[in-house]
Amino acid sequence: MAYQLKSSKPVQERQEAQRQIRETVELILMDIEKRGNKAIRELSINFDNYDRRDYRLSEAEINSCMKRLSRQDIHDIEFAQEQVFNFARAQKACLRDLEIETRPGVILGHKNIPINAVGCYVPGGKYPLLASAHMSIITANVAGCSRIISCAPPFGGEPAPAIVAAQKMAGATEIFALGGIQAIGAMALGTDTLAPVDMLVGPGNAYVAEAKRQLFGRVGIDLFAGPTETLVIADDTVDAEICATDLLGQAEHGVTTPAILLTNSLKLAKETLTEIERLLEKLPTADVARQSWKDYGEIIVCDSYDEMLAEADSIASEHVQVMTDRDDWFLENLTNFGALFLGPRTNVAYGDKVIGTNHTLPTQKAARYTGGLWVGKFMKTCTWQKVLSDEATAEIGSYCSRLSLLEGFAGHAEQANIRVRRYGNTDVPYATPAPVREKV
Repeated sequence: MAYQLKSSKPVQERQEAQRQIRETVELILMDIEKRGNKAIRELSINFDNYDRRDYRLSEAEINSCMKRLSRQDIHDIEFAQEQVFNFARAQKACLRDLEIETRPGVILGHKNIPINAVGCYVPGGKYPLLASAHMSIITANVAGCSRIISCAPPFGGEPAPAIVAAQKMAGATEIFALGGIQAIGAMALGTDTLAPVDMLVGPGNAYVAEAKRQLFGRVGIDLFAGPTETLVIADDTVDAEICATDLLGQAEHGVTTPAILLTNSLKLAKETLTEIERLLEKLPTADVARQSWKDYGEIIVCDSYDEMLAEADSIASEHVQVMTDRDDWFLENLTNFGALFLGPRTNVAYGDKVIGTNHTLPTQKAARYTGGLWVGKFMKTCTWQKVLSDEATAEIGSYCSRLSLLEGFAGHAEQANIRVRRYGNTDVPYATPAPVREKV
């Protein structure tokens, strides 16, 4: 039976924190909708200490940011973006339009249509997370979206040069130095100077994730991508140093980052707990990682691999790092995860920054019902139909007539009946079921 060697904050405390976030976000979104640019400017000053009349960056500002990066910086960004582009293009190739004749003269189909306008949020208040620009903007471009807005908060009192460069290189059509709830609200609700988008994508802190949740319905969203999560599944084929490194590598994201070790080795569990404390003494981001590990870190010890599998599916973590003697078994049998990282030679940071799979992934157990951001999220699969012959519409119409009246829909039945009369040469009294047609 699984037991916890280290526990995290009680669920009740997390729920209370989430309630406060929900109320704050609701009030801010109402203010943005009511006062538009004025509210956005006040929020930017208040939260980011950043003031300007127009938060959209000019071409001159964008070019200035790019010139501040070294040639190697640009090359590294190009390499990462190429990996994301190649994988997104391969994913798009899996999406096929469909046309099929289901009965003689009845043609059904679907087509994949890019969403017209998307808003891509790139987090960057604590760290300039330029990789999020690759993940959202490039993927939207591959899908064929025609208008791609990207917002990122200022960093150090100015637009973050690396983020702006990544946004530009990825193909954003409009770039704004705007963060947090104010960026999400502006893109979704629109202002006097910013036309609203059709869909919001991208990760962010708890406030950004909640803003997306509250705006869902007015706009589409990719998924609930809140504070990052990581789950390391390991046995005694690996050591405590690599487990501790992979846990702290994600814990440094923020003080509310869940990082969990799931193992069937009590020895590894205890050694990892000790190793985490050792690494925290020298990790430059230890102030954040230590608080995160204290409040949200967990170590769970299981009796068997089957129990580890069941626990992992129950946790439904955003990132799942598997380092065992049966990594492919976990690939075949795990059902709830955002992204899998199989074996000690890969890790979550590869997925976060460069390897090509998307790092915008489901959190807060959303992996139970959705995968992460991919090119298909930027496309609508829409069906169509046409009927080519008189006989076909008369046949389908007679069934539709009777089935409509079975549900009490006379108007629906008449949509069918008028075609049975005109194309099937059959007299059908108004709002009555069409007769069964003789098979030809």
